[in-house]
Amino acid sequence: MSPPLNATYTVSVLPAGLNFESDGISSVLESGLAQGVELPSSCRNGTCRACLCKMVSGRVRYRMEWPGLSADEKSEGWCLPCVAVPLSDLLLDQPFSCAA
Repeated sequence: MSPPLNATYTVSVLPAGLNFESDGISSVLESGLAQGVELPSSCRNGTCRACLCKMVSGRVRYRMEWPGLSADEKSEGWCLPCVAVPLSDLLLDQPFSCAA
């Protein structure tokens, strides 16, 4: 699924209160880094789960068929920002250290 032309989505990260924009092409992690917001990460390919966080609201697509999430985790709203591309505005709960 391709994003609409000139799509811009807002990603908000709790509890740090950080916000940044995503173009719907870059991953959530890449978009944050490009705007000076550093989310937890390690492998950047969806396997280590260092970036695992709860998606409170919004929708994403993944760059791979099945990222390192169980079916239960996916249905409960957990996501991996390193391989998740926004399809809408996002509200993420990332309790681990984030920096701006």
